[in-house]
Amino acid sequence: MASRLPLFVRTVSKVSYVFLVVIIFVATGLSCAALLSQAVRTSPNQSWKTNVNALVIGASYLIVVVVSLLYCGKRRIAVRLRLQRISKANRALGRSDLPDAVHKYVAQEYVRACLVSYESLPKDAFHEGWGRPGTKYSGIRFRRALLDTIPEIDALAHVIIPTHPAMKPHARMLHHYRFILPLLPIDEDGLTPLHYLDAAIQLARNGTGQLSEEQFELGFGAAEAILKVLNECHLEMLEDSSTQLDDMSAVIK
Repeated sequence: MASRLPLFVRTVSKVSYVFLVVIIFVATGLSCAALLSQAVRTSPNQSWKTNVNALVIGASYLIVVVVSLLYCGKRRIAVRLRLQRISKANRALGRSDLPDAVHKYVAQEYVRACLVSYESLPKDAFHEGWGRPGTKYSGIRFRRALLDTIPEIDALAHVIIPTHPAMKPHARMLHHYRFILPLLPIDEDGLTPLHYLDAAIQLARNGTGQLSEEQFELGFGAAEAILKVLNECHLEMLEDSSTQLDDMSAVIK
């Protein structure tokens, strides 16, 4: 409906313009005919012959019509030439393209819009389960970000242990990653990062409320610690493979 409205407006405008032109020409023609008829009636011989008044009236109307057509044609040509001089290519306007007053006004309005936009940003807004604006967790959804660490850990675990079981939906982290548990460091409480990650994942999956920032930091930090250990193991495996290849090459030589 919105796309048809401009077309309807243009059509009505064109029809109105044509209708106005027709009315003007009809009114002009009727007035010319009335004046010519009056000139004939008031002449001594009541005839067209040697009727100076009728000649003057006809010539006057003819001149008006010709001048009007010439003026309309001139305006039409001038508008078309001006439109043709407008560049069709899109380009950015520079300061040299605008008068100083216009450039200063545009710059002031731009600065004002930037200030309004900045002041409109939420400063103390807090949405449960999301990072607060202005912090390093801004725009992060805790539940989704924490659950997204599982595929990364699983991919690295399969690289290190090719026979690692496939991930099952809703499987406990402690049970699923039990084979990499010996690789992980143990803290003073006797717990590994996998224990903390398992607790955080259980809250993210089954908790009725949203994760707090502290819970997310604990779980995400544990996931990063696990990824760090697995990456180090992967690098050691690559170094061992490279060393074995070098030894084999030396034996062959």
